[in-house]
Amino acid sequence: MPAVFEPPLSARLRDAEHVLIAGAGGGYDVYAGLPLALALRNAGTRVTLASYALSELGALSPSSWVRTGLAAVRPDSAGNDRYFPERTLVRWLAAQGHDATVYAFERTGVRPLRAAYRKLVDLLGIDAIVLADGGTDILMRGDEAGLGTPEEDMTSLAAVAGLTVPQKLVVSLGFGIDSHHGVCHAHVLENLAALQRDGAFLGAFSIPPGSAEAAAYCAAVAHAAVTPQTASIVNTQIASAVRGDFGDVHTLARTEGTELFVNPLMAMYFTVDLDGLARHVYYLPRLEHTRTRAEVALAIEDYREGLDRPRARRAIPH
Repeated sequence: MPAVFEPPLSARLRDAEHVLIAGAGGGYDVYAGLPLALALRNAGTRVTLASYALSELGALSPSSWVRTGLAAVRPDSAGNDRYFPERTLVRWLAAQGHDATVYAFERTGVRPLRAAYRKLVDLLGIDAIVLADGGTDILMRGDEAGLGTPEEDMTSLAAVAGLTVPQKLVVSLGFGIDSHHGVCHAHVLENLAALQRDGAFLGAFSIPPGSAEAAAYCAAVAHAAVTPQTASIVNTQIASAVRGDFGDVHTLARTEGTELFVNPLMAMYFTVDLDGLARHVYYLPRLEHTRTRAEVALAIEDYREGLDRPRARRAIPH
């Protein structure tokens, strides 16, 4: 039986020996998993970080590649100085004395991504995978008024759903942020309720604002913002929420001219069972044999065109 004082996420990961925390949607999503990764490391669990990379990986040396579609990014890895979140994170981790490797998955379809995940699982002896999403579009099942930017998230979800690993989980951090991409957050709550009925919603918890993990996360996000043109809008808002900011708070010039709603819900992890979530995404079987991102996008578009009508957008009535 779940205990009130132990979140189900903790119980599911209690016996894990090596946890892989991977950014589901590319870019800075891996940062959304950082507080959890640091908490697990502080508790003595071995943790490896990975990212479904939107970065250009072509400049990496041949020795960086573990296999086709999977590379190890280190502080001295060659790459684009303007946009390379994985290397930015690795350099911050190295400066803090942490393991200075983040694995990068090339931007592909489900079949090659699953093969790359399988290689990493076998190579490192991974017994738990946590997909981290900065935002909530990974929780969309397909019939909503807006899906956000689902291609990368759903490729990662489908790829990992096909793996045999003892524990597979999803964490979503940044409730409300995806409004900018058309997500209706009343639908997010409706989807979580459906997952709860199915036993797949594992609850929510806040990043404790006075914790070492909160301080480290905010420091890592600030470090990544030294290149403001490509800094993470999502994670800077989450960091603001962790610090207790509220309302139309801007920390990046990129968001000026838009109205933000920074609030405590952005600093909460919503956690779900990965296989349970995969069962709730209506079009996920259509992605199974995809090999490229373009094929994923076309499969999602084809499903959406076949809908009689999406769920009507609605406001949260409070």
